[in-house]
Amino acid sequence: MIMRKSGRGVDGGSASGAQRALIAASFVSRVGNGLFNTAAVLYFTLVVHLPAAQVGVGLTVAGLCGLAAGIPAGNLADRHGPRTVWLVGLGLQAVTMASFVLIDGWLAFTLVATLDRLAATASGAAGGALIARAGGDRPAAFRARLRTFVNLGVVAGTLGAAVAIQVDTRAAYTALILANAASFAGAGLIAFLGVPDYPPLPQPAEHRRWSVLADRPYVSFVALYSAMGLQYQTVSLLLPIWLSAHTDAPRWTVAAVYAVNSGVCALLQSRLGATVETPRQGGRAFRLAGLLFLVSCPLMALTADVPAWVAPVLAVLAVCVHSVGEVWESSGGYALAFGLAPDHAQGQYQGLFGIGFNAGQALAPVVLTGAVLALGHPGWLLLGVFFAALGAAGPPVAAWAERTRPGAPEAGQRQDGPELLEADR
Repeated sequence: MIMRKSGRGVDGGSASGAQRALIAASFVSRVGNGLFNTAAVLYFTLVVHLPAAQVGVGLTVAGLCGLAAGIPAGNLADRHGPRTVWLVGLGLQAVTMASFVLIDGWLAFTLVATLDRLAATASGAAGGALIARAGGDRPAAFRARLRTFVNLGVVAGTLGAAVAIQVDTRAAYTALILANAASFAGAGLIAFLGVPDYPPLPQPAEHRRWSVLADRPYVSFVALYSAMGLQYQTVSLLLPIWLSAHTDAPRWTVAAVYAVNSGVCALLQSRLGATVETPRQGGRAFRLAGLLFLVSCPLMALTADVPAWVAPVLAVLAVCVHSVGEVWESSGGYALAFGLAPDHAQGQYQGLFGIGFNAGQALAPVVLTGAVLALGHPGWLLLGVFFAALGAAGPPVAAWAERTRPGAPEAGQRQDGPELLEADR
């Protein structure tokens, strides 16, 4: 029998304590990510003196190789407990990140980056299983708070990196890398002290190490979410390039876009995300996100057709709409990713979820710059239609997945119990 409703076996006090520890650990690690990611390319090109093209190739190789760790690490988390695997992953990330200060060539850079991505993918799978176990009675509200603090951590780290970039010395960039390494160690310490060592859950006889790949509805959902993930780099990559190349908007517009995107997500994540609890609600949130992206993408394109003083206002308006869609998209994605996974295999399922998302992010620059920018205004419109179509697929995929879960009511069976009525509100 497959157990459902992660976290019911944990009393309220233990659950809230574990949640606070996970939120604190995630915030600390994401501050480090913000410090590093903002200045990483500058460090590798200006300090290590690697050509930008080589940095891009090395990061691509590392990203693709890193995908291999997702499901195996998830299986380890399911078999031996998620906290242990997560702590090991964080420790490896601390070591690999610190090793970046020692590299002196492309081969060493690619090797360290690959090890770092393998550790990060393993951490993501085990961390997802840990989030599921600590969910308590209101897992959606917990995940929404967690994502809020993750966003705030990245913002804080990005602001700190801006200081080092302004100083522009080897010592400043080295400090950022070591600070990121320390953030992983700090996150691990917080988790070790504050997160329970949840024992593995009993696995049914039919469970297999690659069972998730035979779960066609879940695989379909992962493909859907991975494609919708293009929306993240629509704001962080595509729009800044568009503003710089096709508009006369002042340069500070790009910074304003980043700030507005982070601010709106941080303000609304807990409020909206807490309302998306069931897979059915997740499918509806996905559909709403697609419609909002259908509005935001053409608005972004129109920044090239207005006076220079109007372009920043229109860009901010477009990003506000897009950011609300991002909140709904991420909330729906988490409701489906966690709600459709069996409790005993959360690590394996979160491993596939992470693989799909990271693969989509790796392909995003090629798709967005190669297709959308090449087509111009029609490309933006097609992108919006693409997102809307993906969103429209959310409810039927969620319904299909729910019908195939163990314990789902038979076709035609009356479903008017309290849980269904609550889900339909």
